[in-house]
Amino acid sequence: MFLQTIDILNAETTRPLILAVDITGAPHGWISWQSAVGHQAAGRVDRSMGEFFFTFRGGHSRLTGLRSELTVSSILALRGRNPHGWEPQAPALCNALLFQRDHYLCCYCGARKPAHALTRDHVRPLSRGGRDSWKNVVTACRACNQRKGAAPLESTGMAMLYVPYVPSIYEGLILRNRRILADQMEFLKNLLPDHSRLVTQEA
Repeated sequence: MFLQTIDILNAETTRPLILAVDITGAPHGWISWQSAVGHQAAGRVDRSMGEFFFTFRGGHSRLTGLRSELTVSSILALRGRNPHGWEPQAPALCNALLFQRDHYLCCYCGARKPAHALTRDHVRPLSRGGRDSWKNVVTACRACNQRKGAAPLESTGMAMLYVPYVPSIYEGLILRNRRILADQMEFLKNLLPDHSRLVTQEA
């Protein structure tokens, strides 16, 4: 168990995101420390599942002079069950998650670039019936995107270095939290499909 005390009155304190799951362990998503403290104080937490614990310290009581504090876990199982919690879902397609899915690598030249130098490329161009969907988009640098244009890939002489795929909702949760904790990462990785790049990159 790892315990950290956080002064909520200190604006410079780094405050973690808490992973909320339902009573069966199906992830709800990330919640702020304020929401986590609210759930804990209201008795809506069924059990703590994380290895990291954070004690949030607030102001002093006018009556007792004591300082308020409350401890929450990095993973909280909330009371109630989401009937759709274990249904396969995909996160909404956006460039930020796309670039993270592809590890900021251009699918055509293999160059690793910062986000501002990358684009969303449609393998089958929209003008030729392609869809704006996870399986038809890859990360491309601006030069490769311009070179490919709206032409069919096979006519450009360019080759794809990896195959696009639909990330699971759990992979989307991992990609969205840049400050994800080790126990949260382990919990979500255990739910990933085998084809996830977050799985294969460790193999």
